[in-house]
Amino acid sequence: MGRLSESTGATWEHLRRVPVWLAPALLTLAVTVTGLGSAQLWRDELATWSAASRSPADLARLAGTIDAATGPYYLLMHGWTALVGDSTIALRVPAVLAMTVAAGLLAVLGARLVDRRTGLFAGLLFAVLPGTSRYGQEARPYALATMLAVLATLLLVAALRRPGWARWAGYAAAVAALGLIHLIALTLLAAHGLVVLLAWWRGPATAGVASRDQDDAARDRRVWRWVVSVVPVALLVAPLLLKARAQRSRQLNWVHLVRLDDLTALPGGVAQSSVVGGLLVGVATLGAARLGRRAVLPVSAVLLPVLLLFAAGEVVPLWVPRYLVFVVPFACLLAGAAVAAVSVPAGLAVVVLAGLLGLPDQAALRRTHEWPRSAPVDYAGAARVIGDGQRPGDAVVYSPRQSWLFLDLGIEYHLDDPPRDVLVTEDEVRRGDLWAAECPQPAQCLAGTTRVWLVVSGRHAEPLSAVTGPKGEALRADFTVAQVWPRPGLTVALLTSRPDR
Repeated sequence: MGRLSESTGATWEHLRRVPVWLAPALLTLAVTVTGLGSAQLWRDELATWSAASRSPADLARLAGTIDAATGPYYLLMHGWTALVGDSTIALRVPAVLAMTVAAGLLAVLGARLVDRRTGLFAGLLFAVLPGTSRYGQEARPYALATMLAVLATLLLVAALRRPGWARWAGYAAAVAALGLIHLIALTLLAAHGLVVLLAWWRGPATAGVASRDQDDAARDRRVWRWVVSVVPVALLVAPLLLKARAQRSRQLNWVHLVRLDDLTALPGGVAQSSVVGGLLVGVATLGAARLGRRAVLPVSAVLLPVLLLFAAGEVVPLWVPRYLVFVVPFACLLAGAAVAAVSVPAGLAVVVLAGLLGLPDQAALRRTHEWPRSAPVDYAGAARVIGDGQRPGDAVVYSPRQSWLFLDLGIEYHLDDPPRDVLVTEDEVRRGDLWAAECPQPAQCLAGTTRVWLVVSGRHAEPLSAVTGPKGEALRADFTVAQVWPRPGLTVALLTSRPDR
């Protein structure tokens, strides 16, 4: 028994020589690249592709019309796709890299605030969460926001421990980047401000950010520099915030006012697994109790953004669980503190358990990114049907056009040479929008067309009857259904002109 203890101790001492960030980063990288291109781009990623394919001038017009809050991310992706292309994997690689860096930074943050073992287990738990894979495999800004949230918090701790303008400048830059990538992530500043206030009032030890050799009696008196650091950030982000606020009614017209059960469902939503989310909350609660005052920063970094968004969501429709993904690393830090209290083998067993419990959701999210996952939309399958049967002169019609499903973008992404979009009078790029404008008199625009590919959302045995308004009337008057191909989430039909037309 004594030899076993000595062996375990020697192994842990050997592991201490390895950088604490390495194992979490490598595990996160391995998990997120697995099946990276398995699920086809979903509606939000199609919006990213559409925006990233535009010129900077066209992106500026888009931001002036809709989705200004995501404009800086779209500009970043524009530069990225210009270098590496716009394949599904290429579009998602930035998220993979961001989550990988976030895991490594989280491990370092845990080691700084508590100890190496806490940092290691925090990073490993973060790596195996289904939510880490879900948002690490998505061409959207949430993974980047998660990385920047951890980076900004790590730089805050460094600045509070060893005050200096260079450190505060680094912190300000990280917070500015965080706000530009994801405005709602700036609610994290409430947690940062609380810690800064406590450090000024009662000392770094009370705020839970003191280093081992830092004396409360000699606490830093210059934490007012935090305010100075945040002011330029506010000035930089304020125009974007005001523009996004003006667009809210159009951008978030699908969101409802928050309810209490939305709050209880949040852990499962951000972890992408109700079981794993519940486990994370339970273990994190134990970790918070173990840490005492050292839990102030991670606890506030989880609770304050959630509570602020919930309070705002009771007044205006803002509550979307994925907007709060950036708080997950801090919950993992608390959970890591609890796991670090047991032996290394027992701690690794907890990590493995979390990974195993999340396997069904890991597999499901690699089949589709749609929610619910039981309702995928097969854009690629529909595009294959059209591509295989397309003839010169064919046209295509989408119904509905003004839909968050982005039926047109889904077909255009998967077809190099799609049929002519016969009803379009002004495409989405020229409009500075995510949707094209259609002909107000469809019958005139359809004149002279003999074959039309109709793409309709949902499953329909009679797809022509699902098209409403003048568009549907024109199609039913002049065309008949030659063949129908049902696909998950949508229906493709080939229409041919009536003989008596």
